[in-house]
Amino acid sequence: MKIAHLDCSSGVSGDKFLGALLDVGTQTGAFTAQDLTKLAEALAPEAQVEVGTTTTYGITAVSVILSNKSSEHARSWHDIRTLLESLPADVLSTVARDKALHVFGELAQVEARIHGRPVDDVHFHEIGAADSLVDIVGVCAALDALCIETLYATPPTLGSGTVETRHGTLPVPAPATAALLVGIPTSMSKASGELTTPTGAALLKLAVGFGPVPALIPEAIGYGAGTRDIGQANICRLLVGEPDDSALTPPTSDMTTLLETNIDHITPEAVAFAGEELLAEGALDVWVTPIAMKKGRAALTLSLLAAPNRAEHFAGRMMKLTGTLGVRVSEQPRLIAERECATIQSEWGPVRVKLGSGHVRPEHEDIARIAREQGLDYPEVLQKVTTTAHHQLLT
Repeated sequence: MKIAHLDCSSGVSGDKFLGALLDVGTQTGAFTAQDLTKLAEALAPEAQVEVGTTTTYGITAVSVILSNKSSEHARSWHDIRTLLESLPADVLSTVARDKALHVFGELAQVEARIHGRPVDDVHFHEIGAADSLVDIVGVCAALDALCIETLYATPPTLGSGTVETRHGTLPVPAPATAALLVGIPTSMSKASGELTTPTGAALLKLAVGFGPVPALIPEAIGYGAGTRDIGQANICRLLVGEPDDSALTPPTSDMTTLLETNIDHITPEAVAFAGEELLAEGALDVWVTPIAMKKGRAALTLSLLAAPNRAEHFAGRMMKLTGTLGVRVSEQPRLIAERECATIQSEWGPVRVKLGSGHVRPEHEDIARIAREQGLDYPEVLQKVTTTAHHQLLT
């Protein structure tokens, strides 16, 4: 899997992001103009895709221009969701579809809030237009095809002045763009007009952090071009490569004691209770493995990892809690990545997280609690909390 960094110092739009991905995809053969055209035909038959190259202030970049062969279709969030869920896997992978649904969901929530309507009842040309549809799904498909698992970006530049919309002349950033960028660092610019569009802002929801280029070994560089002359290179630059593991703090080592016992005389519920008690008393880790004992009897192995100076204590507790007649003991060296625990402030309140190996991992119990309390999907809460944690702790 790859990581990537998107430079948004000239703003970000769907076509610029998609152009940068196509530039990389063409170099590697993983995602080309033909792939985009096939996808566009399934998404919006009324759209015609033109992929080419252009030079902007001395930099050659890939341009993506979409035009309508017929009158523009207005699509609702319900229409788009139904369309994406109906596409076969050979047209849009499950991973790409889920990313696209996440991005469209963010856009739909913002538009519904701005216009004061239920999400599924909102018809909005900004999302329903063929170019936004192809840009968003195309970006998600390209990220999957290029095996980009983690995306970082610079704080996006917004532009200045005003922008013309269906609702009249509005200040930059437009309401939808501003709402989508809440919690994300941004900057303004002397360049007039809108540099970061609602589609571009929504796609930044896929990024896990905002700041300088992370530790990576670049394998390909792509440039995507915008259509306006803004007085400077109107591009997005994408670096794609492997994580530079040498930049990470090397793991430390220590010695632990592994305690194990086979159990076939108590219920799985009792074994689970024993595991919870042992963890609460300070065991480094506890796990249970299904096994088959003599004569094919189903059983469980209860395993516990402890500091050597507490091995005898935990062996006694395992016997007490389960009634087992013996515990196997072995020494186990281990390597430990540098890590720390922290609490971040999410939109739903404090959440505990772990930091280690360049990643942030929210505590499962906190994510599950928020999902239940707010009536939200677990993946949605996890994605938002992880992004917030990256903003607060890693940028």
